[in-house]
Amino acid sequence: MSRVPTVILNNGIEMPRLGFGVWQVPDEEAPEAVATALEAGYRKIDTAAAYYNEAGTGKGIAESGIDRAEVFVTTKVWNTEHGYDSTLRAFDASLNRLGLDHVDLYLIHWPVPDKDLYVDTYRALEKIYADGRARAIGVSNFLREHLDRLADETSVVPAVNQIELHPQHQQAEARALHAERGIVTESWSPLGSGRGLLKAPVIGAIARKYDRSPAQVVLRWNLQLGNVVIPKSAYPPRIAENVDVFGFSLDDEDMATFAALEQGRPLGPAKKK
Repeated sequence: MSRVPTVILNNGIEMPRLGFGVWQVPDEEAPEAVATALEAGYRKIDTAAAYYNEAGTGKGIAESGIDRAEVFVTTKVWNTEHGYDSTLRAFDASLNRLGLDHVDLYLIHWPVPDKDLYVDTYRALEKIYADGRARAIGVSNFLREHLDRLADETSVVPAVNQIELHPQHQQAEARALHAERGIVTESWSPLGSGRGLLKAPVIGAIARKYDRSPAQVVLRWNLQLGNVVIPKSAYPPRIAENVDVFGFSLDDEDMATFAALEQGRPLGPAKKK
């Protein structure tokens, strides 16, 4: 059994609170990386059509020996496929590449407001959900105004909003909005890659306090905020390290130290046009 605890989504299904992200993992390397993650105890795998590794991800799941019912699989529709019919075709293509008959969570990768098709795209997700081919649906990188339109013009509240969230971009307003609406906050780039966050002296001090790695205490901070996290790594020791974050807790002083790291500047773009 997995060591990872779960969160109950707004439609009653369980989702692991920590998953394995495969962004930037080449398709030919994905089977080994996914199998390694599943062996280490992960039961949530996060991919996307835009990662070009759905086939390798599906192969890794199939070859892992883990029962499909135990693995929570997320994929996403890319910006070029927005629109009702296009999204339905894109979903079929994703299932075919994954070699699955359903996914556990299907997301809109970006709202792409310049195209103004995300409502139609979400209606396609509602159809997929109604047909039982996705156990839950949600969004990624949606801002308040995008969620407001979905609330006004669609029927199913997104189960998840996957957003960039790490100690230097803590997204307090978004987290509060999600909590108010019953939407789970899922953090991409939870380790703040690219800014040397893991080398920050204050994080190093907290890591030494608990005899843990900097990555482990950053993931633990994220989890204690109530978020779901999807760290990525192709390095087996780090894959194992990143899932081993449930045997300790940060104290109030540590959480205050993390709060002071807020810079309000994302690593990624605010939107995809």
